[in-house]
Amino acid sequence: MADLITVDDPDDPRLRDYTGLTDVELRRRREPAEGLFIAEGEKVIRRAGHAGYEMRSMLLSAKWVDVMRDVIDEVPAPVYAVAPELAERVTGYHVHRGALASMQRKPLPAAADLLGAARRIVIMESVNDHTNIGAIFRSAAALGMDAVLLSPDCADPLYRRSVKVSMGAVFSVPYARLETWPRDLETVRDAGFKLLALTPDEKATAIDEAAPHRLERAALMLGAEGDGLSARALMAADEWVRIPMAHGVDSLNVGAAAAVAFYAVA
Repeated sequence: MADLITVDDPDDPRLRDYTGLTDVELRRRREPAEGLFIAEGEKVIRRAGHAGYEMRSMLLSAKWVDVMRDVIDEVPAPVYAVAPELAERVTGYHVHRGALASMQRKPLPAAADLLGAARRIVIMESVNDHTNIGAIFRSAAALGMDAVLLSPDCADPLYRRSVKVSMGAVFSVPYARLETWPRDLETVRDAGFKLLALTPDEKATAIDEAAPHRLERAALMLGAEGDGLSARALMAADEWVRIPMAHGVDSLNVGAAAAVAFYAVA
């Protein structure tokens, strides 16, 4: 059973995991280095626990203690009860959902280890917007993608905003980072995957005509919002595919495009 500890000092060192959550650069440096991530909201905290992530501590406003009582009773980690105003001073924003947990990261698998049992995978290049990362993971989980591979410069899927937007789906889909880009795409191809580059380029094949759902193994490549896939990534692909557009619209947000493409692929 966890200890329930009332804290009234925003500088209490026991709250260090939660300080400055809105400082993106600080958190990008701290969280992976210290092996932690932040889960926000009751559902996300529960999903992180069910996915096997170990809880370091929990930060709750008083009215959430009863809601989270079963979690408090199950985990050995300390639980800090604080006033909403103090939580805002510590984190840098108003914690609408009243519950935060600091969770311990797990070691990432090697990309090759995810390919053996997978048939449908997502490969992201330079997607560094945390909202888009979260949205893509949520769609990947919902639409049956088996794994996600990230280029070295993609944003952290376990950053608080990504986890929140995904509603914890980042815990459901295994992911790994490709160490050398785009050379490691050959590892994916060697595992039997056809590399499909999603692009609005008019030279690309309409995705329904490409019929990716008939492929034995398909790897869908997605680029960053605005820039899309790099020239090097496009050259490394086996085929370019596009989502047909109407009314003069030339492209979709990468999160929306991902959902459409996942449905077509899966």
